[in-house]
Amino acid sequence: MTRFTIASFNVKNLIGPEQEYYRFEKYTKEEHAWKADWLADQILTMDADIVGFQEIFEEEALARVIAEADVRGVTSNEAALPDSSKRYARKAIFRKLAYTPYTDASLVFAPNVNDGPPGERRPGLAVLSRLGFVGAPEIIQEQMPPLQIPMDVLGGGASAGHFTLHRLSRPILKVRVPVGGAVVTVFNCHLKSKLGEYLRPEGAPFAPEANLLAYRPAGRALGSLRAALRRMAEAWVLRREILKELDLGHPVMVLGDFNDGEHAVSSEIISGEIPFRNYSWMRRHDATKSDHRYSKDENLRITEDVERVRLHSAEKLFVRRSLRDMVFTSAFGGVFESIDQIYFSRHFHPDYERRIGEMEYFSVFNDHLTDGSHPEAPYNKLASDHGQIMAHMKLRGKDR
Repeated sequence: MTRFTIASFNVKNLIGPEQEYYRFEKYTKEEHAWKADWLADQILTMDADIVGFQEIFEEEALARVIAEADVRGVTSNEAALPDSSKRYARKAIFRKLAYTPYTDASLVFAPNVNDGPPGERRPGLAVLSRLGFVGAPEIIQEQMPPLQIPMDVLGGGASAGHFTLHRLSRPILKVRVPVGGAVVTVFNCHLKSKLGEYLRPEGAPFAPEANLLAYRPAGRALGSLRAALRRMAEAWVLRREILKELDLGHPVMVLGDFNDGEHAVSSEIISGEIPFRNYSWMRRHDATKSDHRYSKDENLRITEDVERVRLHSAEKLFVRRSLRDMVFTSAFGGVFESIDQIYFSRHFHPDYERRIGEMEYFSVFNDHLTDGSHPEAPYNKLASDHGQIMAHMKLRGKDR
């Protein structure tokens, strides 16, 4: 039986010192050292086999943090693990305490095509895997041809224009990871945030909505609408790629910063529909009489078609099993919520008879999170403003 762990880690703007990433934002050498120290400790604590990182500006900065985590992990092993001559050396507790260095691990970085000069940088993504990769990783960001989402007048069939998406705000990184006797397709994503998108008139130094001394509530609400449209369109692009893998019969895991909770429309686009309890109760799409309903056989067929391409929330399964009442990965403005997710296909669902594995446990590393609306909240700039999540998986079968 093979066990592995997979984690999602939004590091919050990882870049080297004295480099302006957003306007007027950069780390001093001391601040960068503090941040790198904290990140290395988090990686050491998680000790995950597969990690999807978000908000990476430089691959080199991440590689240095991973190397520092390895130094600390090896030192910890030397101090805490008994050598083979000790009778108790094989006890399970020491397997749990052992850290496995990333010396031979694979690291792939997906830069952001929207990245610009200092002060206008845009972060990318990375995936770290002790298990390596199968084939070349894929970066999904540019939409060629552009994605056009047609709209119509409600029920009328007349065109009401369309929404066009030329590129994603951040890339989606797709990798295939060999685990035991299986190959799992892993998607790492960072969808558009809830921060409003405001239009700057030509020649103007800033958008009118950015001037809070002349507050424009309608314009700011429209900015939130633009952000939500973009986030949901990006979620559909991700869903399209997920469906390609599921149609090939590949196990799928999706992780990252969704910038939305589990029940948000964007998250439901990614995961797919929840099947209706009994489609035999539902009137047919082609009904000519009030009692024209789907048959029992059609109910089974429809349910299977929905379930086959549905993803499941690791957090929700964990809560169901443990009776734990709350998990959160973000705290801001008095709101504590989970916007970082790990989803997987039914290949890992405990109720699916043909599953290849399942989740044993779900870890949340959020002790550092405080509500950023409080001025006394520590580390607001340097530590991540996200909690880290990790699923502990096991594969079934003799060859796994």
